[in-house]
Amino acid sequence: MNIIISNSSETPIYEQIKQAIKKAIASNELKENEVLPSIRNLAQNLRISVMTVKKSYDELEQEGFIKTVQGKGSYVAPQNLELIKEEQIKQIEKHIEKIVTISQYAGIGKDEIIELFDYFYGEQY
Repeated sequence: MNIIISNSSETPIYEQIKQAIKKAIASNELKENEVLPSIRNLAQNLRISVMTVKKSYDELEQEGFIKTVQGKGSYVAPQNLELIKEEQIKQIEKHIEKIVTISQYAGIGKDEIIELFDYFYGEQY
């Protein structure tokens, strides 16, 4: 698993780590019960604070994406595909809210936004 963080991003580093791990789980790059890097090792590799990685792991565990066994490490939790899909829908909703706000400020109508969406969706697929 390769996690790339950006210090210049508006997204906090702990959130970037969470999103990278969630993406790896959703894409099956990380499989159920696969061990994650230790908090200390990941912090060293990313050259960030142990507390930042710990916050990411704690939140991932609270959200049901990983499980931690005292003294043994953190593992990818057995996944509920609906949980992953719901998480992805929440991310899409946040982006749509931003798009709607920006388009309203710019005076861009819904039809133009849908046209743009169709264009970009068509390029990807």
